[in-house]
Amino acid sequence: MRHVGITDAKSQLDDLLAEVESTGDDVIITRDGVAVARLIREGSPERHELPPAAIERRREVIDRIRRRAATINLGATQQEIKQWINEGRH
Repeated sequence: MRHVGITDAKSQLDDLLAEVESTGDDVIITRDGVAVARLIREGSPERHELPPAAIERRREVIDRIRRRAATINLGATQQEIKQWINEGRH
């Protein structure tokens, strides 16, 4: 799977479509390094679809994480946590 910046994707769209069509590989289009779109071959199975058992397993893990998080007191406000998250993104 190849990642291509949006500027390059605009100028290379024909080539990217030909690549997806011939290889079947996805192409991820990014803006400022963040994935925003995916080119996939028409008729390809959705790769992000999970079987029901995997979805249920993820839900169970998320529930465990939430229960564990409820027992931890960071001594920080929600606003402080959001600020930390945003600082980590830059």
